[in-house]
Amino acid sequence: MADSDSGPTESRRTTPAKPASFDPSAPKKEKSAQVAQAPAPSEKTAAGKAAHDAHQGKPNRLAKESSPYLLMHANNPVDWYAWGEEALSRAKKEKKLIFLSIGYSSCYWCHVMERESFMNEEIAAYLNEHFVCIKVDREERPDIDDVYMWALRVLTQRGG
Repeated sequence: MADSDSGPTESRRTTPAKPASFDPSAPKKEKSAQVAQAPAPSEKTAAGKAAHDAHQGKPNRLAKESSPYLLMHANNPVDWYAWGEEALSRAKKEKKLIFLSIGYSSCYWCHVMERESFMNEEIAAYLNEHFVCIKVDREERPDIDDVYMWALRVLTQRGG
C-alpha cells in the first residue's frame, strides 16, 4: 500500500494533448467519425409528415460518397452533408448550428442511433429545420475525430 502512505490523494486528471494540426477545410485523406440532441417527439406532427412526404425514400447527399459508413446513412430522411466546405458554408450563411455525427461502420451505437433517431421522420424534420447535419466517417477523417474527441475529453474527462 505505497499510495496510502504518500499523504492526501492528488487529482490524477490531466488535460489531454491537443491534436497536432487540424484544417477543417482539408480534403479527406485517401483510405487503403452528442453535441445537440433532438427531443424524441411523442406523437406524429405536421413537421414529421412533411419530412416523410418530402423524403419518400430518396437518397440524400451521402449517396455520392464512397465510405461504407456514410453510404449506410444515404437513405436517412436527415439532410446529411459529408464534412466539407458546402456544409460549413451553408451553416455560416443560414446562421445555423452544426449537428455533427462522427462514427464508423462497425460501431454498435452508430447503428442504434440510425435506427432509433436518424430514420425517424419527426426527428429528421427537427434536425433538418434547426441544424446543418454533418456525418463524418472517423476511419476516413481521423483528423476531425481527434479534434472532437480531444474537446470531449477536455470538457467531460471522458471519451465517447
